[in-house]
Amino acid sequence: MKEYQKCAREMLDFIEKSPTCFQAVENLKADLEGQGFQELKEAGEWKIQAGGGYFVTRNDSSLIAFRLPADGSGVKGFHICASHSDSPCFKVKESPEMSVEGVYVKLNTEKYGGMILSTWMDRCLSVAGRVAVQGREGVETRLVNIDQDLLVIPSVAIHLTRGTAENGELNPQTDMLPLFGSASQEEEKKLLMERVAEAAGVKQEDILGQDLFLYVREKGRILGEGGDFVLSPRLDDLQCVYASSRAFLESMPQEYVNICAVFDNEEVGSGTKQGADSTFLEDVLWRISKGLGQGRTGYLRLTAGSFLISADNAHAMHPNHPEKSDPTNRPRVNGGIVIKFHGGQKYTTDAVSAARMRGICKAADVPCQSYANRSDIPGGSTLGNISTAHVSVSSVDIGLPQLAMHSAVETAGVKDTKYALDALKVFYSE
Repeated sequence: MKEYQKCAREMLDFIEKSPTCFQAVENLKADLEGQGFQELKEAGEWKIQAGGGYFVTRNDSSLIAFRLPADGSGVKGFHICASHSDSPCFKVKESPEMSVEGVYVKLNTEKYGGMILSTWMDRCLSVAGRVAVQGREGVETRLVNIDQDLLVIPSVAIHLTRGTAENGELNPQTDMLPLFGSASQEEEKKLLMERVAEAAGVKQEDILGQDLFLYVREKGRILGEGGDFVLSPRLDDLQCVYASSRAFLESMPQEYVNICAVFDNEEVGSGTKQGADSTFLEDVLWRISKGLGQGRTGYLRLTAGSFLISADNAHAMHPNHPEKSDPTNRPRVNGGIVIKFHGGQKYTTDAVSAARMRGICKAADVPCQSYANRSDIPGGSTLGNISTAHVSVSSVDIGLPQLAMHSAVETAGVKDTKYALDALKVFYSE
């Protein structure tokens, strides 16, 4: 098996084990602890040492890991790579069961993020996330994954929709609620929270709150005539999370503090305490600076010498609609890292940061390409400009090229995860 194929399969395994942001962060924690990283608590005292590796989480869904150079006295700044743990999906509402004419039971859900609704229909789904329970010392959280084929959102047969628009707009409250079971009163029938309690290993009456989401049960796979593509849920942005975290773990810092940041809630604007628009990154960088014996001036000196790579997947040219791409900036899958540009600064790349990223790719022998929106099609924003509003550092927005972004199942190139891993290892080793 070629190295890029091995890397792609390991990335798909990581995604399969990470049905929600909470499991993604838990898996990252396990990887870090397996390599000797120490967990720090935001509410506790931090004692950090040169050469040490540490991580801190917020809300169970965001994580920042850092590793210090062996010589703490000569630190020049921070090398930061940021990605996000969340993906568009459906969130389960409180009291979710709904009876339909005494025949079916469906669940009441709502949209989380911008999603291609039709792609969620007629697929095997289940529920994962976390619950809050009463522990001995207060409220505690437990991860949940109901590991079974539990739900489906059935589409309406074409025979019953004749005379309507073929691609009519779907209503998330009326068209997209998942079928949970029949309304039979048989004893073996269970309500959703009973199943959730079993999966969490707690009593149902001890559950005080929940953050539960639907996820696609389909496993990621490699496909295409020559095995050219990967097909998987949540490629945006767990593909970048995997590549950046592996590069971070496989690199040793020289003159910079290496930072691997994974934020939650990018898909809904990042405006939460655990999002990129929070103080999380700034708080961690400041405490690292204090641990290195720096005051306010020293912190500002370190941030001035820092560099941020915002890693969030990019649109590849579509095989059926190449006209949707910019005339001259048309990324392709398996074409390498995409450097993203935007005149309105929704992407933070400028001439200097683009040159820096191209130099990193060249040193790693990794191809890179450029992306810009068509001038008449507005694009989305990502982590870079949001993060730099709190921490003013030179930054570049990059991504891995993919098709069907925000679909329930997305397509990307089999080679591109390895390209990102190699480039980020060079960045973290500078």
